[in-house]
Amino acid sequence: MIKECIEAKYDFKVHTAYFAEIKRDLGLPMYDAPDAAEELKQPRKHLTAEKVEAIKDVLKHFEVI
Repeated sequence: MIKECIEAKYDFKVHTAYFAEIKRDLGLPMYDAPDAAEELKQPRKHLTAEKVEAIKDVLKHFEVI
């Protein structure tokens, strides 16, 4: 639902790994994903400040933060 909300409101798509990155930066509790890769095949690009703020806004909307 969070991905769909970002796409509808801000008109761009984000990977779920970016949500984890934001939550980690904010110190929110995380769990180990059973299908997480030890090492990425391709490194993820850093998020722009605009996308970080959009993700934070939607996480606040869903009361995650």
